[in-house]
Amino acid sequence: MLRRSLLILALLTTTAATGPQSAPQAGVERSSMDPAVKPGDDFYLYANGGWQKATQIPADRSSTGSFYEAFATTEQRTTGMVDQIVRGTPKPGTPEARIANYYKAYTNTRAIDAAGMKPVAADLARFAAIRDKAGLSRVIGTTIRADVDPLNATNFQTENLFGIFVTQGLATPGKVIPYILQGGLGLPEREYYLSADPKMAEIRTQYRAYIAKLLKTAGIADADAKAQRIFDLEMKIAKAHVTREESEDFTKSATVWSRADLSAKAPGIDWAAFLTGADLARQTMFGAYHARAITNLSALVASEPLEAWKDWLAFHQINSHSDVLPSAIDAAHFAFYGTTLSGTPQQQTRAKRALAALNRELGDDVGQLYAAQYFPASAKAEVQAMVENIKTAFANRVQNLDWMAPATKAEALKKVRGIVVGVGYPETWRSYAGYTVSPTDAYANAVNGERAEYRHQLAKIGKPLDRNEWWMTPQTINAVNLPVQNALNFPAAILQPPFFDPAADPAYNYGAIGAVIGHEISHSFDNNGAAFDASGTLRNWWTPADLQRFNAAGKALADQYDAYRPFPDLAVNGKLTLGENIADVAGLQAAYDAYHASLGGKPAPVIDGMTGDQRFFLAFAQTWATKMRDATLRARIATDGHAPGQYRAQTVRNLDSWYDAFGVKPGDALYLPPDKRVRVW
Repeated sequence: MLRRSLLILALLTTTAATGPQSAPQAGVERSSMDPAVKPGDDFYLYANGGWQKATQIPADRSSTGSFYEAFATTEQRTTGMVDQIVRGTPKPGTPEARIANYYKAYTNTRAIDAAGMKPVAADLARFAAIRDKAGLSRVIGTTIRADVDPLNATNFQTENLFGIFVTQGLATPGKVIPYILQGGLGLPEREYYLSADPKMAEIRTQYRAYIAKLLKTAGIADADAKAQRIFDLEMKIAKAHVTREESEDFTKSATVWSRADLSAKAPGIDWAAFLTGADLARQTMFGAYHARAITNLSALVASEPLEAWKDWLAFHQINSHSDVLPSAIDAAHFAFYGTTLSGTPQQQTRAKRALAALNRELGDDVGQLYAAQYFPASAKAEVQAMVENIKTAFANRVQNLDWMAPATKAEALKKVRGIVVGVGYPETWRSYAGYTVSPTDAYANAVNGERAEYRHQLAKIGKPLDRNEWWMTPQTINAVNLPVQNALNFPAAILQPPFFDPAADPAYNYGAIGAVIGHEISHSFDNNGAAFDASGTLRNWWTPADLQRFNAAGKALADQYDAYRPFPDLAVNGKLTLGENIADVAGLQAAYDAYHASLGGKPAPVIDGMTGDQRFFLAFAQTWATKMRDATLRARIATDGHAPGQYRAQTVRNLDSWYDAFGVKPGDALYLPPDKRVRVW
């Protein structure tokens, strides 16, 4: 989900609501620190240098960190829960029965191998039977799924030609409509196809070879020639796409098209056939999120050879379902996507992957059981109170701004006070009643799960927006801001160390989970979130002078991040990561204010030789302990709206209180003069 979300990994413990049993602890891991590093030169290494030296990335992971260490425990807990279900005899039609059937089919690799390519044969036959562009358009429509999320997770990647996302339209207040997004690529992003960087060029060569290998492994004739046609078509698809930076700008994506507009503005596809195939034949209004790309991709349907499209459809059907097809196909897929693209040497166990697949296809079934077992009502109440404290702190910051006009300030206060906060789990659980799960057919379960999710999303069209809708499951280790709903989700599994420690004093918890909460609140006021009003409507509620001041602060922050270079030839993209960086700066400041308010005017205790402010900032930095393989880090910078963890930890250099806490002076590498410290809110 990921991308207006925090992109973090943590988990829940059953002690989350018990409260400290003795004197509060510092919470900060002394052994993770490197006291030889000056905090003013590299605060990330000061907080995490010991951990950085001692930690190795597991062979089956592309990265590790304090987040992953917590995730592993969550995974262990959920695995135990699922194993118990699988060993039992659940009643048919229950969540437990669906979980057991899905798990058994997914982990039975012997049966998957014995079935060979038979499960996908009917789909491949459908593609081979296409005879004209009308037939092609209809079949492309049948492949479309609700597998993108531009607003909540900034997830733009789908192997299908288009992706569908359903919520209130950016330019249609009160109306829930389907958005259409660009898709069709097997590599993560258009720059992988178009960049002149030699490393990207090498990936393209390896990708073309991978396409041929996958087709050969699947027993498809003339694989080399077909692979070249597929690759050439994807190069044209990439050129048809808009940039990632443009995708991230909601204000450029509010276009609304009627049914007639599709044919008039994007000729090439037979839209009547496409919409029939996509179960959207009766829909009259669409959010053209990537309007220019929709036009360009539609033209390619008309201009490119039918055989190339048929080859492309066959490859992507196999590629996107490789985990439920024979082991040789699964291994080839991992060798490219896991090792070549991410640098990960070893595939995860089938049991771990089964759990991930369950969370994807039956997330609420698993989540409902998880929340009941691991998240007590007392933990929910405790976090809700903390959220209210940080909301109040943020509102106070807005109230005290001396540069903002009263009208703009009133809108901002209305918005922050109106944020709907979901903690732990949703009040209403998703129904999977129409999703039949086989205990023997893993491929059918995957395909039918995608269709069930698609139907679930299409069912929202034309209905009132549900501001309480959840976009994460309780066992997801993350948090998210939902701009159209003006809402936040904090799943149960994030409420445990390193983000929440019931034995630690408030300084630690406000620096850790408090910064998470402040981050998500602040997303409502980042460069994209600030374009939405309290009702989730995309409209400009700013005076020109206020907007100019806000944008200037954003530019200064983007410039700050542009200077971070994980490799000599590659810098962080300050513009791409701006929304997350604004949320980090503003959220950390709000959490800091809330921490001091929680002291009630009393001085913070010194614990383990550290002041309250020192513990607060160290807690924040230690939540960003991160190690990535080089290939993963390069991919992250090219495609992700989040800066790498080591740079997010350096957010502290924009807060005056950090300088006081650690005695940071001019001449220190991270020192910024007071007038260069970015203050967004």
